[in-house]
Parts: sequence; structure tokens; C-alpha cells
Amino acid sequence: MKSSWGNATTVVTALFILGLLCFIGYTVWHHADIRFWGRRSLFLACYGLLVCCFAAARDGLDKTIQNAICGNCAPGIFPLVSLPNCIGCVGASLILFAGIATLFSKSQHAREIWFYVMSGGAMLKIVTVEIAKRLW
Repeated sequence: MKSSWGNATTVVTALFILGLLCFIGYTVWHHADIRFWGRRSLFLACYGLLVCCFAAARDGLDKTIQNAICGNCAPGIFPLVSLPNCIGCVGASLILFAGIATLFSKSQHAREIWFYVMSGGAMLKIVTVEIAKRLW
């Protein structure tokens, strides 16, 4: 019987995404009790990068880029110039911009806002890719 989860990378990526969503949800739910938003933002940025790397490996983004450059392998599940990849770049830009802005924020309130911007970028990427995988 074939598993609907695919291979180990797919399973680990799904668990990482679930962990990321739980972390964001817990943080949003308990936002009044959090005193150090910079630490939360750092964890979100690092853990989000880990999730992004696993998702890119799962979806074959490296193969898509290699196929576009030299054409010696089959592409991944999305074309290089596609809506999921473009929206993923927008989400990554939001995360990068918010992460840099967090470094220069002096108040915890500003860091909290940048945390929400990073969370929004992560959610945008997750929702877009997961829906596109079902439709592509």
C-alpha cells in the first residue's frame, strides 16, 4: 500500500510546517504575555528558513532552476516563472524586509508588528504553495 505522504522529505516538511503554524498560532494567542519579540522574530526567521529549504527540496525547486539553466534534468512540480514561485518570492521578500527591520526596531511594539509581518509572509508562502500543489 502506497503512502499518501510520499517520501521522508515530504513527511518532515509537513511536520515542520505544522510546527511553524503552531508556533505562530501560540504566539498570536499569547501575544499579551510576550515580553521579548526580538527572540520570537529570530526563531521565526531561522525556523522559517529551515522549513523553506525542506519545502524547496520537496517541490524540486533546485531541479526547476537547473532545468532552466542547462536543461539536463526534469523540472520540479512548478515552472520557474509561475504564480506559486512569484508569490513565494513576495513572501520571502516580506520575511527578509521584516527581519532586517526588526534588527533596527527600538521598541517591543515595533518588533511585535514586524513579527506579524514575517508571519504573514510565511503564511502567504505556505498557503500559496499548498493550494497550488493541489491544483497544478
